[in-house]
Amino acid sequence: MRITPENIVKIINNLPKYQWFDYIGEHSKTKIQVVTARLPEGPIVIKRYDVSKGQTANDAKEANISGNMLWRVANAIRPGVPVNIDRVLGASYNTRSALETLLAHTPEFYWCLPGRIELVDSTSQIKRGHKHLVWVPDMPHRNGIAEKYDTDVTISEIPTSTAIYEAVSLPDTPLDNSVDIEVRRRHLQIQIALVIIGRHFGFRTWVARNDQGLTYGDKKVGELEGVIHRLEDEKLLQSYSDAIHAALLVDCIWFQGDRFMPAVMEVEHSTGVTSGLSRMKNVQDRIPPFPTRWIIVAPDEDRDKVYREANKPQFKSLDTRYMPYSAVDELYSLLQRRNVTPEMLHDKFLDCYLERVLH
Repeated sequence: MRITPENIVKIINNLPKYQWFDYIGEHSKTKIQVVTARLPEGPIVIKRYDVSKGQTANDAKEANISGNMLWRVANAIRPGVPVNIDRVLGASYNTRSALETLLAHTPEFYWCLPGRIELVDSTSQIKRGHKHLVWVPDMPHRNGIAEKYDTDVTISEIPTSTAIYEAVSLPDTPLDNSVDIEVRRRHLQIQIALVIIGRHFGFRTWVARNDQGLTYGDKKVGELEGVIHRLEDEKLLQSYSDAIHAALLVDCIWFQGDRFMPAVMEVEHSTGVTSGLSRMKNVQDRIPPFPTRWIIVAPDEDRDKVYREANKPQFKSLDTRYMPYSAVDELYSLLQRRNVTPEMLHDKFLDCYLERVLH
C-alpha cells in the first residue's frame, strides 16, 4: 500500500473546519487550523499561533504546506512503519510540524514514541524515542483527535545509505534547451548509477548513443568500464538490425554473456513517460520474446504517472516495471559500500527494487 499527496490533501481537507488543533508534543503550545486544502495535491493553507508567546487566535498568521513537501513526506510513508517527519524533511520547510500535527489528527495516522538505538563509544544503547508518525490504515480512529500508538519498534538513527556521484559535465549548447540543466544532470547521474549497478552484477551496459560523449568524473561516458561501445557487436541482437536501430537511443540496456538481456531501461526525468514506453515497445516489436525486464526509471513523485501510462493498452505487452530514483540510489549505495562482486549476486535480486506496474 502507498499513500500519495492527493490522499494526504483529501484526509486533511476532511478534518473538522474551523477547529484549532494542538501541536503534537509535550512542550509545544502552538495551535493550528486548516484554512484551505487545494485538491488534488496542495498547497494546504493553515493558520497558527503560539499560546506560550501570549498570542491568541486573532494573532494567527497564514502559512503554506507546499506540494513538494507533501511529495517528500508521502514517499517516506509505509503502513505500520514509524516516520520522523523532521528527519524526512531535514531543516527544510518551517511548516513540517504543522503537517505532522494535522496528519496525527486524521483517522489513519497516530503519533508514537518508538525506542531509539544510539551508538555511544561503539556500543548500541536503546534510548527513549523521539516523536514519530505511523500510518495504520486498517485501524482508523476518530477524525479530529490525535491518538498515541503503542509500539515496541526501535529505530536506528545510525546513517546507513549515502549515494555519491562525481561531477557531470554537460555541453554548453544542449540538444534540448527546454530541459533544465539540473534535470539533465540528474538524468545522467541515474544512467551512471545503472552502469555501476550493472557492473556489480556482471552486466555490460549500453548507454544511449547521444549520451556516450558526455563527461562523468574525468572520463567520457562511453569510456567507462562496462559500457558497450557498439550495439552492433552484441551477438544477441546481431540478427535483428531493425531492433539495433530502434535501441540506439534507449537510455540503458543490460547484457549478460552472449545470450541474456536482463533489462531494458528508460530514465524518464523530464521527457514524459510515454516517450520511454514507446521507445521500449519499438524495440520489443523487433526482437523475439527474449526474457527481459522493461523498466521505467523515474522520480518517486512520478509513480502515479508511470502506473497510469504503462497500463494503457498499447504498452501492456511490456509488463512494465517501475524503479524509483530512491531505489536506484539505495541499490547503488549498497553495492558500492559493500564491495559486492558478480559472484555474490543473482539477477533476481534486482526484483527487490522494482515495482510491478500492470494492473
